[in-house]
Amino acid sequence: MEYSTEELSRALFVVNRHAKTAPNPKFLYTLKKKALDKLIHEGKAKKCGLHYSKNPKNSQQRSDLLVSVGDYYFHIPPTKIDFEKLPHLGELNESYRNPKTHLSLTRAKQILQSYTGFNEATDDNKPHPPTTKKYQKPVFKKLGQSYF
Repeated sequence: MEYSTEELSRALFVVNRHAKTAPNPKFLYTLKKKALDKLIHEGKAKKCGLHYSKNPKNSQQRSDLLVSVGDYYFHIPPTKIDFEKLPHLGELNESYRNPKTHLSLTRAKQILQSYTGFNEATDDNKPHPPTTKKYQKPVFKKLGQSYF
């Protein structure tokens, strides 16, 4: 199914917004990255430059790649080639916000999964459900008796 750049950018916005607060955001961020990579490859998205990351993890300073899709802007991790070819834009401009959109997370995931061909079933990094231990009744010994 063909999607417009506007539909894809709105779906990316919703997935990105929900990934920030999701209990397990890895799948959502991977879906976002795959969709942005495909949009860039098709020429529907443009790499604008590099920004200093607002929340660097273990380093003093880190840069993120700024990507423009329609009226929306997104950050993804840069590659070595991006550092060589793209300009560094300095600090992130806090005054700009992406336009609001009303789209459910379920619909946004459907759009991006259909577009990329990547879904939760094919996600190799998906955590396995925890195994539950069978309940074992406690053993009570008489006072002074050894447990061994």
